[in-house]
Amino acid sequence: MSVRKHILFLVISAAILVGQTISSMAQQPSIRSMEWGSNLKISLELSNDSSYLLDVNQLPHSSRQYGQPSDRYTYYPARLSEDFINKLKKKPIQETDSAGIGENFGSSNTTLWSALHNSIGGGWPHFINTLLYALEKGYLDLKAPLMKRPDTRWKPSPVTETYKRTRKWDYYVPVNQRYAHREYKRRKADGKLGEIKDVPRDFIELFLDAGNWKYKRLVKQEKKRKVARIDLVRLLIGSYYLGRPQIKYIKTMVLKAVNDYSKNRLPSVIIFDNFHAAVAMSLDETGYRVDRIVFSDAKKISRQTKIERRRKIRAIVDNINQVNKELFRKRLESHYQ
Repeated sequence: MSVRKHILFLVISAAILVGQTISSMAQQPSIRSMEWGSNLKISLELSNDSSYLLDVNQLPHSSRQYGQPSDRYTYYPARLSEDFINKLKKKPIQETDSAGIGENFGSSNTTLWSALHNSIGGGWPHFINTLLYALEKGYLDLKAPLMKRPDTRWKPSPVTETYKRTRKWDYYVPVNQRYAHREYKRRKADGKLGEIKDVPRDFIELFLDAGNWKYKRLVKQEKKRKVARIDLVRLLIGSYYLGRPQIKYIKTMVLKAVNDYSKNRLPSVIIFDNFHAAVAMSLDETGYRVDRIVFSDAKKISRQTKIERRRKIRAIVDNINQVNKELFRKRLESHYQ
């Protein structure tokens, strides 16, 4: 082989290697192996050669039983699947100008639910998870300029209930915890919590437990996940009062966040207590998807028992997806079109 050909061969080989490396980095790491040890730890080895030990007590737990009926949403903090992200990346992102006016600004932007559903598809867990991610990563800011209410002394005549409830708000959502708590309690007393009642209970408890001082401390301590959960509740409380420019801003920020979805985000593991199982899940276009199942008592049970448990867990997840999808469809049809 001549020197020129040899150099060309090395260059091509290096290019292929770099291309393969970039390609592998561009994908979320998948689970290579997953084991439940005897020390209440779950060990994960990922396709990018990283490994992690997860504390079972710190993971989300589910007590859902096989055949258990449900008429409520079920939420799991699952990682978005690679397929789902790639689909969303094909959607064009339109910048929101100062007036919130842009092309294709159609009727789908009349409510936050319909606007996001029109953009990302899926159902309730997609809605919650993408909003949470956008808040956690700082793409969506409840104090952004477009979320600011105009300074004005105008008031309607006669004075409306909406005016009385929101006149002290500086933004279209209650960023002051005192006002947010007050609005939440009014809604609850009136039986008008709407979709807020479907937010995970621990989110609501965290929101109610945090006053302004505690919230500011969480921000200062960079407790981004907790701050994002509180902000999610505040956003849903204020969603009744959002205008089209604010809705479009939120939609744009969610799509931007998903386009930059963290490639190193860990797989989501949920503990199914009734089956002594750890279930690795992701969220694809249709709903929750089971990626891997391991059992804490794997050495004590038969192969047939494992097969039966896996079948029941997958049936539970299928049922959750069906119920979530049907509830979300009914809510969209009856309230948000």
